Amino acid sequence: MIGFPRPAGTSSRESSSGRTIAIVAVTIVAAAAPLVAQMATADRLRGAGWWPTKGTAPRQDYIGPSACVECHTSHAEQLTTAMARTAQRAGDSPVLRDGVRLRFAVAHYSYAIVREGGQPVYTVTDGERSLSAPLSWALGAGNVGQTYIFERDGSLYEARASFYATVKRLDFTPNRRVDRPRDLADALARPLPHGEARRCFACHMTASSTAAGFDLARATPGVTCEACHGPGRAHAAEMALARTPSPGTILSPRALNPVDSVDFCGACHATFWDVTLAGERGLAALRSQPHRLQSSRCWSEDERVTCVACHDPHKPLVRDTPSYDRNCLSCHATAEPRSEPLGSALRHSHRNTRASAPPCPTGTVSCAGCHMPKYDVPEMHYAFTDHLIRVVRR
Repeated sequence: MIGFPRPAGTSSRESSSGRTIAIVAVTIVAAAAPLVAQMATADRLRGAGWWPTKGTAPRQDYIGPSACVECHTSHAEQLTTAMARTAQRAGDSPVLRDGVRLRFAVAHYSYAIVREGGQPVYTVTDGERSLSAPLSWALGAGNVGQTYIFERDGSLYEARASFYATVKRLDFTPNRRVDRPRDLADALARPLPHGEARRCFACHMTASSTAAGFDLARATPGVTCEACHGPGRAHAAEMALARTPSPGTILSPRALNPVDSVDFCGACHATFWDVTLAGERGLAALRSQPHRLQSSRCWSEDERVTCVACHDPHKPLVRDTPSYDRNCLSCHATAEPRSEPLGSALRHSHRNTRASAPPCPTGTVSCAGCHMPKYDVPEMHYAFTDHLIRVVRR
């Protein structure tokens, strides 16, 4: 799927002795106790309490983002972010609107998506025969790319063709290229096993799985409030009575310590141990921002920079690389310890306990551009920022 390294939870593998990398049981609540160990997502999900992609809460406990923003008006902008648009009904996708015709061909096969009567229809032909399917879901906001899912006979299928924003055209879905398909059905799509579909939509939708099971019809498209904070009904009920929220009724990621905070984002973007246990290397590992960040020199005993030190999850992603330099310079351009955590009050990295961080010796301001270079992923037609913060040796 476009947008994250792998479906959450697929990389936590048990060893032959049956032990996982985590030794202690984890309980995550709003006032979580600090943990000292990074963990795999599958181990996090086995703990009590809420964690992103966990699908065990009753469906009736979800109230939807519109109820959340009635009180949290300052966070309403989250609903305009790429996260909130990372799953859309195919007919609502701007990429597929306005009668757009998307095509590409390889060998003897031609692929196309054409809007017919308001519904995007995906077709593959070998010149003599053709096979079509109306698309159900578009995964990915479209800023990088978009992958398509359709339903047939009660099963889900992943289209072989995806849209890529940089080249503005279709090409093979990452890792789904077939130059010699067995037949038209194989050329058209790949069946999505039930377990994989659950994990995939858990990172692209809110409440796609609950205690009642996997149900896309009743889920909220995109990553919205309750995908991160957990079901909101109990919290909203207490707030309506002007009560102080009870521990465990809602998760505030602000209360997480740095290790838990980065693993929290890693539930979908892959934690250090998700990548390590999967044995991923090269570009596959590079696309996991939490794994790369936790491998950086900025992730150490006395300075742990978390994802939200630079990214506000309630606002659209800032794509202007130089704008991140001020975050770096809050440590590397001062001789005094910081009196506040890096960034705003929301951004909860550990305080810098050293007298000073090494200043930049070049005298230029291009911190992120130099120390977090971009690397091209050819099959995705996109250059991804490497979150391994380091002195790059050319």
